[in-house]
Amino acid sequence: MSVFMDLNLSYTADRSALQSMVDTAAHLGFSTVAINYLFEPTAKKKQEIPTPTPINELIDQLPIVQGRSRPIRVLNRLTVVMSDSSHFRPTAPEYRSFDLLAVQPTTEKLFHAACMLYDVDIICISVTEKLPFFFKRAPVNGAVDRGLVFEVSYSTAIRDSTMRRYTIANAVSLMDSCKGKSVILSSAAEKALELRGPYDVTNLGLLFGLSDGDAKEAVTSTCRSVLLHAETRRTASGIIYTMRSCSESSCQQEAPPPSEGEAPAAKRHRPALTE
Repeated sequence: MSVFMDLNLSYTADRSALQSMVDTAAHLGFSTVAINYLFEPTAKKKQEIPTPTPINELIDQLPIVQGRSRPIRVLNRLTVVMSDSSHFRPTAPEYRSFDLLAVQPTTEKLFHAACMLYDVDIICISVTEKLPFFFKRAPVNGAVDRGLVFEVSYSTAIRDSTMRRYTIANAVSLMDSCKGKSVILSSAAEKALELRGPYDVTNLGLLFGLSDGDAKEAVTSTCRSVLLHAETRRTASGIIYTMRSCSESSCQQEAPPPSEGEAPAAKRHRPALTE
């Protein structure tokens, strides 16, 4: 049985509205959702990166997923809207407070940098306006090779007919470049009424230019790969630190002399370090 995910529910200070969105997502069959904090820096003044509120303070009780016997999984996500390269700070410690990290570049130069350089999980495609650039194969393929995914959200297409045209046009342009691979579909819903069921979302994927298989993967297996990539990104520095801090005396033990017919200790196979 497929595990469906919606990795973009818009954060709101209204706890009852947020609870309603999570309840609706669980009722529709989504096993995992992410509360998205949108951060849009401006050049006029310095802004603080938001801090995620613990899930147990946002939601009183996690609902049970429809058709399953376990509660829905809720994650925190940060999306940085970039109109300048200084808006994304690679070493910002605040980023580690979030389970998922995404960027939404607004220029071709920033899109290329996000694909090739930035250590993020998701690259968001704007659906509220016509993009001022075309998607080129080189950066798109570079992002795919690095394990990044592209996100197209659909809730704005529900709210406004003009934005519906932008959503479809930008999504089709992206699919032409990435061939439907490494794409996730999410709602970016601001209220429960904007959420759609997983199979309705896959039908929207067909409208965006995805095949049947790719549309299903966009709400299942590709979303799972995002979570795995995020775990790797967040723990990589810790693994490196652990290995470097391992002292010579603690990492190596004096090997016993080889028995007759056995290769010397230096030439024997050593198992990889594990936790």
